[in-house]
Amino acid sequence: MKLTLDTDARQLIQEDGGKTTRLDLYSKEAFEVLSKPYLAMGWNLKYAYTFTWLGRPVIQLPDDMIRTQEVIASLKPDVIIETGVAHGGSLIFYASLAKLLGKGRVIGIDIEIRPHNRKAIEAHFLSPLITLIEGDSADAATVNKVRSLVKPGETVLILLDSCHTRKHVAAELEAYHNMVTPGSYIVATDGIMQDLADVPRGQKGWDTDNPVEAVKDFLATHPQFVLDRPAWSFNESTLTKELTYWPSAWLRRK
Repeated sequence: MKLTLDTDARQLIQEDGGKTTRLDLYSKEAFEVLSKPYLAMGWNLKYAYTFTWLGRPVIQLPDDMIRTQEVIASLKPDVIIETGVAHGGSLIFYASLAKLLGKGRVIGIDIEIRPHNRKAIEAHFLSPLITLIEGDSADAATVNKVRSLVKPGETVLILLDSCHTRKHVAAELEAYHNMVTPGSYIVATDGIMQDLADVPRGQKGWDTDNPVEAVKDFLATHPQFVLDRPAWSFNESTLTKELTYWPSAWLRRK
């Protein structure tokens, strides 16, 4: 596909498969067309690596963070479980929301929590709301340890943000889906990988080896879940598609 942005004519010219389309540059349609390369370019340049939350690197697209905040504010989960810790910014983000809401705690799981990251997380003023577990997120022993920290009747939200291969995400979905309470979600993040196989930092095979494919496999055998991205809490624009690194990510338990 070839895109030509003509600011003088205020047009976006799209050439694809021998077909030429001219769009008003400031239209909803042009915004949606331009969003895809914008997201891919930002991912390749590590745009998400330029943000912190309360002092810790968060490594998330801000749009995804704010949308997740909307869900947490509405759902008010008792427990937020996240696989993948890295620098701990996401854990701090979720813990800060729990603190503001006066409800909830966070469990973070990673196969390796580097000592300097553990030290920084445990020294943070929100650390009383965070439990760290080191181990393979899909290993039975790790899953059982997480399960033991969830009390009967608690509302549970789960975000999968560790290894993003189709196989590992499938294993995590299988391992954790039973902990999700009805009306809540398990979120398979970073499905944007399906569109990044040909960017400089991408890898060959990502077009099929990605979280979106794992979600498709999971839904085919788990009818108690439905792909249901939460509706926007507020919208005074004409837009209906959001900027996200997490396409086909939000699985709601019926």
